[in-house]
Amino acid sequence: MANEEGAAVSVDDIAYDALLEWIAEEVAPYVGEGRVADYIPALAEVPPDRFGMALATVDGHLYGVGDFRERFSLQSISKVFTLALVMAGDAGALRGRVGVEPSGNAFNSLIQLEYERGIPRNPFINAGALVVTDILQTQTGDAAGAVLDFLRTESDDHTVTIDGAVAASEAEHGDLNLALAHFMAAYGNIENPVDVTAEHYFRHCSISMSCAETAMAGLFLARHGVRTNGTRLLPVLGAKRVNALMMTCGAYDAAGDFAFRVGLPGKSGVGGGILAVVPGRAALCVWSPALDPHGNSVAGVEALDRFSAATGWSVF
Repeated sequence: MANEEGAAVSVDDIAYDALLEWIAEEVAPYVGEGRVADYIPALAEVPPDRFGMALATVDGHLYGVGDFRERFSLQSISKVFTLALVMAGDAGALRGRVGVEPSGNAFNSLIQLEYERGIPRNPFINAGALVVTDILQTQTGDAAGAVLDFLRTESDDHTVTIDGAVAASEAEHGDLNLALAHFMAAYGNIENPVDVTAEHYFRHCSISMSCAETAMAGLFLARHGVRTNGTRLLPVLGAKRVNALMMTCGAYDAAGDFAFRVGLPGKSGVGGGILAVVPGRAALCVWSPALDPHGNSVAGVEALDRFSAATGWSVF
């Protein structure tokens, strides 16, 4: 959305609802384009023609369009919250166990682990998220429960839950993730029993939330580490680091393209959702299940591209 001179119009000057409606109209041709994730059979059952988008502002207002109240499987979006909880507990526990560089390979690749001797490239590829889950399990004794409790509190909805069917489907078809975990355990980079770490990983990835709930839960990153109740989860530096990792590593091996097009920290999941953060302003979540070859929602990326172009909001 631009003014008569073609310049981006700030959403300070227009209604949020109108902006989201315009974006939904713009991306309608892309809804359903791509393929729903089918390597987890429970996700293959989700209709590809869904689209929802929610915007939560730092002062607590919420706006949405389309299917923004319909819940979907967070999948890798949950890795943002797992990482934040570990950093809140003891950020030093990550040192030497997981890197901070983009992978350049598929999110479930074994290749880098072999030549990097069991140290995952970043916390958002599957191997890295397994290590982070392992650390959270050591810190809390219930990694998936800790993530679920946090999301319930931040979204102000205690009906948020783990989708048991998705978790069971992930576990039944989780051989590659188990292989990643066993490989890292061989290098001493998994502390808990592999089956325990993997179970908690499958369970937090299977948390089901709507765009509205996910945007609200992500607001602590827009507030530079401050939770909904005003308490601080992360120091400003910690929130900056999570946002930086989302920017550089959050869209699998298409993170560069996402940064180029959207210019915001974002984390996608193969359930079709994308969480994006506008530091100091808002958090957004968009959901449309059909994915591109990298595992990112086709319509979701298009929607966030139009949002940043229309508002001029980006970190650049």
